[in-house]
Amino acid sequence: MNGSRQATDPASLGRHFGGKQDVLPLWIAEPYVDLAPSVVTALNDRAAEGWYGYETRPGELISTFWTWMIDRHGWDGTGLTSLISPSVGTSLGVLIDQMTDAGDGVILQPPVFTDFKPIITSSGRAVARNPLVMTDAGYRMDLEELAVQAADPKNTAMILCNPHNPVGRVWTPAELNAVAAICAEHGVFVIADEIHADLVLPDNTFTPFGNAAAGTGVVWAATHGPIKTFGLAGVCDTVVITDDEAVATRFQLRSSQLHLTRNNVFGLAAWDAAYRDGAPWLDDLLALIASNTALLANGLPTGIELVEPEGTYLAWLDLRQLGMEVPELAQWLALSAGLALSPGHWFGREGAGFARMTIAVPPDRIREAIHRLTVAVTAG
Repeated sequence: MNGSRQATDPASLGRHFGGKQDVLPLWIAEPYVDLAPSVVTALNDRAAEGWYGYETRPGELISTFWTWMIDRHGWDGTGLTSLISPSVGTSLGVLIDQMTDAGDGVILQPPVFTDFKPIITSSGRAVARNPLVMTDAGYRMDLEELAVQAADPKNTAMILCNPHNPVGRVWTPAELNAVAAICAEHGVFVIADEIHADLVLPDNTFTPFGNAAAGTGVVWAATHGPIKTFGLAGVCDTVVITDDEAVATRFQLRSSQLHLTRNNVFGLAAWDAAYRDGAPWLDDLLALIASNTALLANGLPTGIELVEPEGTYLAWLDLRQLGMEVPELAQWLALSAGLALSPGHWFGREGAGFARMTIAVPPDRIREAIHRLTVAVTAG
């Protein structure tokens, strides 16, 4: 699986990485490899048709999605409502708007995806923090503290990242069931961002929150779609799934009001091709991610450790042994190591001393990143 795609937008590099233009860009969460041939062909064929006006979204697109979910994860969608949404961020914004009130708190588990916090605060809600705990066995949820946060009547919703970006945990059925039980007890609405569901590494299994929550009485919605799996964030829609009629109705009404259900002809083509014919490509991608994970684990210099990922194509690097403060570490990564990584503090204060690296790349790029880190560490 080869590729030379890079996120090299000069404005972004200048803004985030001190203007250095020869950094190795590994910070955007998408695959930097040749994309699924079936998707590329479908997009080329659609472009060749020469007309790009209104096109009705075929009803079978949702069926194609659920066929994929059954085949990959054993999840059949029985009793669930599936609604199209332009993006995960759009879905979160609408759900928070419809299911909480201004001034309410929304529980997050940092370090966590950077966009969650601004989506919450821009809607007039507050972030309620339930940080993950770093243990000798990796990251774990602080369920006792979650119960405290959920019991606060101001906190009415929670965003759960499953699998977790950036730390790479694939939450177990027991962990997810515990979250569901706590949130059900206190009437906290759970939004499960499961956009990385397909990106699970060997010896781990993705569990849909909806399955783990069965019987608890928790009200929930989940986000899915092909955008992370197949590198289609600039093309495809996503889907919101729930078993609650009131959630589905509110989401649908607001989406219709804002015309969020309008489609993109290229997105329709890419969605269908990805879910119908993309499995072999994804299997190769997962093998590449596992191989690159091993390269990192065995090649990083002293002072930098890999937090072993269970899912996603994001490596969470622990650089705390280098003893640098947040601004110094960010500068060192860009200017000394020549790497454009996502500094850990972007994901919350708990990420200070860490960095996120995208590893869905050709192996030579991982080797180059290891080399640059080694040279920079050796140079002091």
